[in-house]
Amino acid sequence: MATLSENEDRLEENQLDVDAKEDVKDPTAQQPQDVLCDSCMDGPSNAVKSCLTCLVSYCEAHLRPHLENAKFQNHRLVDPLHNIDCQTCDIHQLPLRRYCLTDCSCVCPDCEGEEHHTHATESLEDARKQIEIELQQKHKEISETVSATEKYQEKLQNNNELIKSKVQEVCVAVEGQFLRLQATVEEARRGVVEELDAEQKQAFKQAAGMQAHLEQRRAELMKTVSQMNKLSRIKSDVDFLQEHSEWRKAVTDVSVPGVHIARMDHLTSYVQAVTDATEELCNLIVTSYRQKLSTICKEGTKSQMRKSLPVSLPDPETLEDFLKYKRSLTFDPDTTHHFLRLMEDNSKLTNTSPWQHSYPDHPDRFAHWRQAVTSDSLYSGRHFIEAELSGEGAHIGVTYKSIDRKGEESAGCITGNDFSWCVGRNSRGFSAWHAAVEAVLEATDLTRIGLYLDFDGGCVSFYNVTDSMRLLHKYSTDFTEPLYVAVWLSKKDNVVSLVNTR
Repeated sequence: MATLSENEDRLEENQLDVDAKEDVKDPTAQQPQDVLCDSCMDGPSNAVKSCLTCLVSYCEAHLRPHLENAKFQNHRLVDPLHNIDCQTCDIHQLPLRRYCLTDCSCVCPDCEGEEHHTHATESLEDARKQIEIELQQKHKEISETVSATEKYQEKLQNNNELIKSKVQEVCVAVEGQFLRLQATVEEARRGVVEELDAEQKQAFKQAAGMQAHLEQRRAELMKTVSQMNKLSRIKSDVDFLQEHSEWRKAVTDVSVPGVHIARMDHLTSYVQAVTDATEELCNLIVTSYRQKLSTICKEGTKSQMRKSLPVSLPDPETLEDFLKYKRSLTFDPDTTHHFLRLMEDNSKLTNTSPWQHSYPDHPDRFAHWRQAVTSDSLYSGRHFIEAELSGEGAHIGVTYKSIDRKGEESAGCITGNDFSWCVGRNSRGFSAWHAAVEAVLEATDLTRIGLYLDFDGGCVSFYNVTDSMRLLHKYSTDFTEPLYVAVWLSKKDNVVSLVNTR
C-alpha cells in the first residue's frame, strides 16, 4: 500500500497532468459539476475526475483507489467528462476533441500538439457542421442526378414504346413491299405458264391440222382402193381395160406424205431459264436487302451516339494521366462460371477445374465458356481498369451485355465475336482478339494489364502497366451499347485479379 505522502505526490502529478491538458481543452466541454459519480449508488455526488482507462467518472471518495492503489497508477485521469464513452486516441488514450483538416482525421490534444502541430484543426462540432453542409450539397447533387436518371429511364421507356410503334409501322410498309414482290413473282409465274400454254396450244393446233390432212389422204386412198376392187370384179376384158384406162387418168398420188412430229425438246430450256433467273433474283434480293439494311443500320447508330467528350481533351500518356479515369470494379457473381472461384470481395477469379462451386442457377451465368463479367458497366466518357493476369489461357477485355451465356459456339467467347475486344496469354505469348481474329503482341513477361476505354472516342486500348504504359494494341470502332469488363480463364489455375487500389 502506498504511503500517504506518495499518494499526495501522485495526486499532485495527476493534477498537473490534467492542468496541462486543460490548456488545449475544448471550450465547449461540459463543466465538472455537471458530471455525476458513476460509483455512487444512493444520492450520487459530483465527479471530480474521469478515468479514460475505466471509462468511469468518480467522486472524491471513490477516486481514492486510483490515488492510493499502485494497480491504478497507469490509469489516465482527466477532468470529469460527460461523454466518457467517447472514442479516444489509440496512442495517447485521450478523447478525440479536434479535427485535423490536413489529414482529415480526429485528434486528441496530444496529437494536436505533436505530429499535427503545423496542421489546421478545428473543433469536432465545427468540422461536423462543415462536413454536414458538404454532405447536404452532395446529397442535393445526388438527388438531382437520381432525378435526372429517372427522367432518362422514363424517356428510354417512352422511346421503347415509340420504337415499337415505329417498327410495327415499318413492318406494315415492308410487308406491303413483300406483297408487291410476291405479286410480281406471281405475275412472272403466270407469264411463264401462259407462254407454256401457248406453246402447247400451238403444238396441238399443228397436230390437229396434220391429223385432218392425214384423214383426208386416208379417205382418198380408201376411195381408190374401193375403185380398184370394183375394177377387179369386171369380167369382160374390154370393159376391164377401158375402165382401167379411165381410172388411171383420175388416180391420185398414193405415196404417204411426210409428217413432222414436234417433240418440243426446247421446252426443257424453259426450266433452265426460269431456274437461272430465279437463282439470280434470289441472290440479288438477299444481298441487296442485307447490304442496304446494314448500311442504314450503321448510319442510324452513328447518328444516335453522342460525342460528349471535348475534342480538345488530350489523350492520357503517363500512368498518372490514366489514373484520373480509374474505375474500381467487381465481378458479378450471377455471371460467374461454376469452375471459377470468386475471391477478395469479388475482385479476383481463379479457375479451379475440375472443382465446381455451388452457385445458384441464373440466366446470366456462363454455362460453357469459363467466363464472368463485372457488375457495373462502362458507358460514356473515359475509363481505365488495371488487372493482373496469371497463367496461359487468362484473358481480359470488354464485351456487350448481349453476349451469349449458354451456347457452346465461338460467338459466346470474348475472343470469337465482333462485339468483344480482349487480350490474353497463350503458349505463344500474348495476343489481342476481336471477331475470332488474332493479333500477336510483342510481349512476354507481362503480369499487369491496363485497359483504357474511350467510349465516346470509339477506342479500346491495352497497355503494359509495368513497362511505362507501353501500348500493346488498340481497337477503334463505334460502340453502340454499354460495355462490361469480361474475363475468360480457359485453363486450370488461371487467375485474373482487378486492381482497385494503389
